Amino acid sequence: MPRKVVIASDAQIVVDAGAAVADRGGNAVDAAIAATLTSMCTNLGIIAPGASGFITIWREGEEPTVIDAYAEMPGRGLDSVKFGSGMQEAFFDYGGGTSTMVGYGSVATPGIFAGLNLAAEKYGDLPWSEIVAPAQQQVIKGFPLSAVTAKYFSYTHQVIFGWHPDSYSAIHKADGSHLSSSDLVRLPELARSLELIAERGVDVLYGGELGKKITAEIQANQGLLTLEDLKCYRAIERSPITIEFGDWEIATNPAPAVGGTCLAAMLLLLDKRSHQEWNAQTVKEIAEIQQAVLQYRSNYLEGVSEELIEKEAVRLLEMAAKDDWQQLTKSPSTIHISAVDSDGLACSISASSGYGSGVMPGGTGLWLNNSLGELELHPQGLHDLSPGTRLTSNMAPTICRHTDGSVLAIGSPGASRITTAIAQVLFNFISLDLSLERAISHPRLHFEVFNQSPAIAFETGLNVETLDLSTRQFEKLSMYFGGVQAALWSSTNGLTAAADPRRTGGIAWGEN
Repeated sequence: MPRKVVIASDAQIVVDAGAAVADRGGNAVDAAIAATLTSMCTNLGIIAPGASGFITIWREGEEPTVIDAYAEMPGRGLDSVKFGSGMQEAFFDYGGGTSTMVGYGSVATPGIFAGLNLAAEKYGDLPWSEIVAPAQQQVIKGFPLSAVTAKYFSYTHQVIFGWHPDSYSAIHKADGSHLSSSDLVRLPELARSLELIAERGVDVLYGGELGKKITAEIQANQGLLTLEDLKCYRAIERSPITIEFGDWEIATNPAPAVGGTCLAAMLLLLDKRSHQEWNAQTVKEIAEIQQAVLQYRSNYLEGVSEELIEKEAVRLLEMAAKDDWQQLTKSPSTIHISAVDSDGLACSISASSGYGSGVMPGGTGLWLNNSLGELELHPQGLHDLSPGTRLTSNMAPTICRHTDGSVLAIGSPGASRITTAIAQVLFNFISLDLSLERAISHPRLHFEVFNQSPAIAFETGLNVETLDLSTRQFEKLSMYFGGVQAALWSSTNGLTAAADPRRTGGIAWGEN
């Protein structure tokens, strides 16, 4: 029997790249990596090559693993680290208004290439150059700008991507307008960088020719990232958080990231309740669970050391497992790729470059992250972090395995909405037995602090009349509530996948 692979993401061009690699003999990990690389190069503004992320992998019969390839605090080798220099504020009208910091000083040490390379070496079947090839070929021939990217540029083309000359020229026309949906994008310098990465490996970025170009420009413009930061960066394999939810075992991202911890806590609390449908009481209890977990996160998991995050994460999960409600309440931009194959191997990859720094170092075509400037992740600032410290992340690439052998890879972009989106989809799929498509397309809610007050954002179709908090309604399904991508191998139905209609989703199959 040939091996089959299914991939789900937020763009057809992305999943087609994964399918092409699967057709050449790749497994689910190879396909997910190829799709991620293609997304990083073609999903302009939404993600960038200078991103960071997490990779969850679970092979049938083995223990799951998470590869931590997230951003680090830079500044190694500098006489004095002046956090905050080289940045400027960018405000844009997305999701009710978003503020972030951009510029050379907002760039953290990126990790995604190191993580993808480690995943390919340990869990993939194909050579690195073959995995990079689809992204490389797509950039060489040019690609159409997606509708999602065009919408993002309508908010950010000036405030984020308008101040840096290379960045500006990449997405603007001669008359000063930004590229529109379906316009052909050509990035020849990015194509040359991908050629180097394919032929020489990721070392060309972590200390080699590309790394030198990147850090030279950053150091000349008040940034913190140094060549030593890139040379010292290592992707780290970690044991994931694992919990039971219904008849499924859930494996997700562990500390020092906080997304997996919050997701697991929400699921543990949901598992204590017996909801049969979405009604006013269901909405009320899910809103209360979100509020309790996310306020705990705000109080105890933000702006603290890795050691304290790990300690408080354990405490949060212990309270959630005991349904210790009284004690618990006292206390943009991302992409996601899901892939599974018929051998029972699952891979879930989430990556982020923040809202983008606007920096595209000359001669590279590589946009960089603004991970040091994400105010919602670091409200207290990063002044006390020493170089090499992993930053905080909401990402939670997750894999679920059923007692009958079925396996589900799932995750979402969406900043602070990542964990609430995934939790609601898993609740729909596992607890309410909805199909994967219906579980993802069902209306969602999210607890947030809006205009300095606790509130619930929600999509039309939910009964919110019993909520005690103020609300704000989204009339249609909105990408504000994430973009869940899921791929499933079922012991009864084989391979299936579903992509969130909130984004331009794509699904593809490969076979070898």
